[in-house]
Order: sequence, then structure tokens, then C-alpha cells
Amino acid sequence: MQPGRERGGAASHEALRFALAALAAWRVTHLLAYEDGPADAVAALRSRLGDGILGELADCFDCLSIWVAAAFVPFVATGRRQAVVRWLALSGTACLLERAVSGRPPAAAELLAPDEEDADGLL
Repeated sequence: MQPGRERGGAASHEALRFALAALAAWRVTHLLAYEDGPADAVAALRSRLGDGILGELADCFDCLSIWVAAAFVPFVATGRRQAVVRWLALSGTACLLERAVSGRPPAAAELLAPDEEDADGLL
């Protein structure tokens, strides 16, 4: 074993790279979806996108995270098979981080939550 290298060094290095890429994907996605940015540049960009498909994409954190995560795939994957799985994993991690930070309920809880309009008030 080389000096300064522990067992599992490559695996821990890979995990660190993934964690950093996931945090970066969350940060960039959050900036693009919710923040105004320096000199309101990001807010201006979002307003120029309008109500079309790109505007809707910019308003949806989960949707936007898929495309932002794609930019970080070369940092964490070396092969095509790895790339697809890690791309989705980066996006999923960004979504989980957003839910943890924002207090937004998980998607499944949103589906299972009683609809306010359907409540009859008796239960």
C-alpha cells in the first residue's frame, strides 16, 4: 500500500466527488429556480423565458435539476453506463436536498395528502 493511502481510498475519493457534484447541482439549480442572482440577472433570465416550456422548466426545481445535473456528470462518471445512473442520482440527490432545506414534503406525501377541496370537514 502506498504511503498516505488507506484501503477504500479510491471509493472514498469517488464518494467525495459525487457529494461535491450533488451539492453543486443543488446550488446551481436553486440559484436558477428561486434566486434573483447578482444584479437580478437570473430573475431577468427567468422573466425572458416567459410562460413557455422553458419558463415552466425554470420554475420547476425537480425538472431543472435533471438538466443542471447533466453538467456535473463528467466530474463523477467515467463510462456511459455510469453516466446515466449518476446523472439521475445527482438530480435525485439535489431534489432530496431541496426538500430537506425547504421543508417541502416528499413527492409521495404530496400524492397521499388529503385534498383541501375534497375534505368534508367531518373527519
